[in-house]
Amino acid sequence: MIVYVYGKCSTCKDALRFLDQHQIHYTRKEITDHPPSLKELQAMLKTKEGNLKKLFNTSGMLYKEMDLSQKLDSMPDEQALKLLSQQGMFSQAPFCDLA
Repeated sequence: MIVYVYGKCSTCKDALRFLDQHQIHYTRKEITDHPPSLKELQAMLKTKEGNLKKLFNTSGMLYKEMDLSQKLDSMPDEQALKLLSQQGMFSQAPFCDLA
């Protein structure tokens, strides 16, 4: 399992602590340095029933600065996933890929 985290995120720290306490093996990746791939994002989108907004960190400064709350509804999925794959600060963290 790959767990994408943002190092300053308390939810991410809690998730890693849980995994450690339950001796669950994982590989940690800093989401700002290594955003999830398009393939990982497409798989995660399926688990969110196609709701792109659930993949985005909607409380993040960058999300707000780019006014994505207004743009996301009309944005093609491919374009939104490309944004997520290029900029880790857009993604909701922690993010897991069970590949």
